[in-house]
Amino acid sequence: MAVKVLVVDDSSFFRRRVSEIINSDPRLEVIGSAVNGKEAVELTNKLQPDVITMDIEMPVMDGITAVREIMKSAPTPILMFSSLTHEGAKATLDALDAGALDFLPKKFEDIARNRDEAVGLLQKRVGELARKRVFMRRSVRPASATAAGRELKKPALGRTAATASQTATVARPGARPVAAKPMARFKSSGKKYQLMAIGTSTGGPVALQKILTKLPANFPYPIVLVQHMPATFTAAFAARLNNLCKIGVKEAEDGDTLKPGMAYLAPGGQQMMLDGRPGSARVRIIDGGERMNYKPCVDVTFGSAAKIYHDKVLSMVLTGMGADGREGARMLKSSGSTIWAQDEESCVVYGMPQAVAKAGISSEDLPLDRIAERILVEIGLS
Repeated sequence: MAVKVLVVDDSSFFRRRVSEIINSDPRLEVIGSAVNGKEAVELTNKLQPDVITMDIEMPVMDGITAVREIMKSAPTPILMFSSLTHEGAKATLDALDAGALDFLPKKFEDIARNRDEAVGLLQKRVGELARKRVFMRRSVRPASATAAGRELKKPALGRTAATASQTATVARPGARPVAAKPMARFKSSGKKYQLMAIGTSTGGPVALQKILTKLPANFPYPIVLVQHMPATFTAAFAARLNNLCKIGVKEAEDGDTLKPGMAYLAPGGQQMMLDGRPGSARVRIIDGGERMNYKPCVDVTFGSAAKIYHDKVLSMVLTGMGADGREGARMLKSSGSTIWAQDEESCVVYGMPQAVAKAGISSEDLPLDRIAERILVEIGLS
């Protein structure tokens, strides 16, 4: 069955262009279009699409507000189209905060060398996001007494043991409640670290925010972050994280000295490497390179970290499409460092973490909501 797509944009030309690209893939099908956010919310509830493509600036209701409304009533994977400007970056990050899963520039030539490559990228993004729909729709709406009775026979997907036991108690007065299964307690490995490194792509902005906002101001190591993101977005993203986090966050600059409690975000369109010795290592920002698929590239940063810090790196590969990070993580593991991967269910796209896990490189697969907790336990701050 084809992936059902709702296209939302106030430009008839852009709606037609996106629809033609999507419909040219037999695995995808445009089932409707909307000219503003209000129509998008109404059609989402009516048509139940698998994926929505959404513009940001529209009349009646803008895309960010529409994302929030859709996430309340019918959670659906949403791909935003954005302008590659500073204001466009801020608006796109707001849309991701609201619940959108990914974004692409409205000018396809900004993301690809030719039309065929751009077409393939859009089709692939839509197909990948569709796989997330089953997890997003697991949220359970308020049920009537009759519905509660039906749920006893067939529990809703994604319910916790605690929620299921509450439903059972309401539907069957006097029934013996089922104890919720406690979450596993983490234990520190006892390893000593000097650097934390995180690599991510699709879904990464939200994932990084969830993790970094839980770290204390006295975090004892420097942190390097590699997020696949356009050059015009990384400064705005670093500034946003800096405002939200207790630790400091900045877009990395050539020559920056790595300091504890500070996170350095690789600038878009370039590569971030580390140089020097532990305790006085510096950031080196170099040209992205024409042959490199990713700018910045997780493999490049991880590989340079392995050469300097050897077994003293705590590293993570989070949600993202492709396999960037696998070879860099392999180098870190060979040096004795620790590699964790985000688990499948909490990923927007289980590509990069899967590549690391399948290769047997990661020692733990962790849900996003518990990664910060795991970090603090590992380094002895919890």
